[in-house]
Amino acid sequence: MKPGTRLHSTVSEASVVVVRPGTSDAFTCGGQPMAAEPSGVVGDGGASEQLVIGKRYVDEKSGVEVLCVKGGAGPLAVDGRVLAVKSAKQLPASD
Repeated sequence: MKPGTRLHSTVSEASVVVVRPGTSDAFTCGGQPMAAEPSGVVGDGGASEQLVIGKRYVDEKSGVEVLCVKGGAGPLAVDGRVLAVKSAKQLPASD
């Protein structure tokens, strides 16, 4: 896996782009492996967690970082660990 690789959920309409590949290639969405080609699935995958377009999702242990380019049902996971939404860096105060 390399930066820029696009992955598609097989259980919802969600799509992500790999920003930092890290040490694992075992991406899942909604508990199912993600594919390199869109599956044409229409639906929410039966999950309550929704992926938000434009948000970055990270796994600190493996170093994986992905950008959501098409929203849909989740959650995203790597090696069974759910990815967290990356928070913005705090800017220094400018008194």
